[in-house]
Amino acid sequence: MLELYVALMHYPVVNKNGDIIASAVTNLDLHDIARAAKTYGVKAFYVVTPLKDQQELVMKLLSHWTTGAGTNCNKVRGEALELAKISENLDEVITEITKQTGRAPKTVVTSAKKNMRNISFNSLRQNLKEGNPYLLLFGTAWGFSEQFISDADYVLSPIMADSDYNHLSVRSAVSVVLDRLKGDYRGSYAND
Repeated sequence: MLELYVALMHYPVVNKNGDIIASAVTNLDLHDIARAAKTYGVKAFYVVTPLKDQQELVMKLLSHWTTGAGTNCNKVRGEALELAKISENLDEVITEITKQTGRAPKTVVTSAKKNMRNISFNSLRQNLKEGNPYLLLFGTAWGFSEQFISDADYVLSPIMADSDYNHLSVRSAVSVVLDRLKGDYRGSYAND
């Protein structure tokens, strides 16, 4: 059983000037990332923000779909959003995963920039098969600071396209990364 977790980090991230900030939670990110996480068998999806008003907003959105009126409208969406958990900081996430699994998760930072420490998708995919817990960290705003990146156990290779433009939405990046790590490539399209 693969022990994969996802955290959408709203702090500490940087703005376009490189200043460390706390970014706002986006409703679309919650829905789309939860749906991708559920599809690819992620154990839990953490929304990390120290901002109390943002935590309350996330709680309100989640409760609408998991226990409120939204359960009558779209039960499948509620099932995906049940994976979402709110955390104040990364240490809290790591502590919770460690309690659940008995092992501290390896942290894997994602970034649109190349890094000397990059691990390939194939290498990480193989590492996941060992059964240790892994926590994929996705940044909002303009991504993570260099210090945050250097503190991670791994830095995943960036998603690269045949284009000069490299600024995917975080929800798109999560979907691509999860597919590359956990997608079923045994089908007929695997050799296309």
